[in-house]
Amino acid sequence: MAHVGTSGWSYDHWEGLLYPEGFDSLQRLHAYAASFQTAEVHADFQHQPPHAAFTAWQHDTPDGFRLSLFDASGPVRGGGLSAPDVWAERIATAWQDLGPRQGMVLVHLHPEVARDEAHLDALLTELPDEVSVAVELRHDSWHTEATFRLLERHGAAYCVMSGAGLPTVLRPTARRIYLRLHGPDHGTHAAGSYYDDDLQRWAERIAGWEVDGHEVFAYFGNDIEGYAVRNAAKLVELLA
Repeated sequence: MAHVGTSGWSYDHWEGLLYPEGFDSLQRLHAYAASFQTAEVHADFQHQPPHAAFTAWQHDTPDGFRLSLFDASGPVRGGGLSAPDVWAERIATAWQDLGPRQGMVLVHLHPEVARDEAHLDALLTELPDEVSVAVELRHDSWHTEATFRLLERHGAAYCVMSGAGLPTVLRPTARRIYLRLHGPDHGTHAAGSYYDDDLQRWAERIAGWEVDGHEVFAYFGNDIEGYAVRNAAKLVELLA
C-alpha cells in the first residue's frame, strides 16, 4: 500500500489551487483530505504538542486518513539525541493522541548533526515498539552499513530523500518506507516541480517496494508555487 500527500497543508499560496480564494484556514485540512489520504504535520517535540490539535485533526479527516508527525524541532542541534528519554516520551504521547489517524513519526536530524550511533540507538530504544518511526539522516557520515543495520534492528525506517542537494539512497530498513520529496531544485529547498518522467520512475520504485511487501508513505515538500500539490496528485494518478 502507498500513501501519498504533502508536507503540511495550510499554505496561503495554495488558495486558488487546492482551496478557493478566501477559504477559511481552519477548514483547510478537511478540504485537503478530499484530495489526499495522508499528510505530514510539523510537531515541535521540544514541547508536548497540544492534545486539542490532534482531536481536531481526527474530526476533520475521514476514516483511513493517516497523519505523520515530522519532528520540526530537529534543527535544534541534535534534536532527540540530546535527551532521548524526554523526546521518546513526548513522541509516544503524540503518537497515542493520533489514535486511528496514526501514520508514522519522522525524527529529523539537522544536516550538521554527524553520525552518533550510540545516541540514536538510545533514542530508538526508548521509543515504544508500537511507534512507527522513520529517521531522516542528512549528514553524509550517517550513510554507512552500521547505521542501516542499527535502524533494521529497531525496525526503524531510513527516510529516503530526494532533492535539496541530499543523497537519494534507496535502502529500505523496515517494513514501512518513508519518502520525502523536497523538490528537484538542488539549490533551493522546497522548490521546483518534478517532471512527469521523474514521477513515473518514483511510481515504479514505489510499486516495486509494494511488491516486496513494503508499505510506503511519500510526502512532497516543494510547496512553493503549489508544486507539491500538483506532483502529489500526479503520483497518485500514476500509482493508480
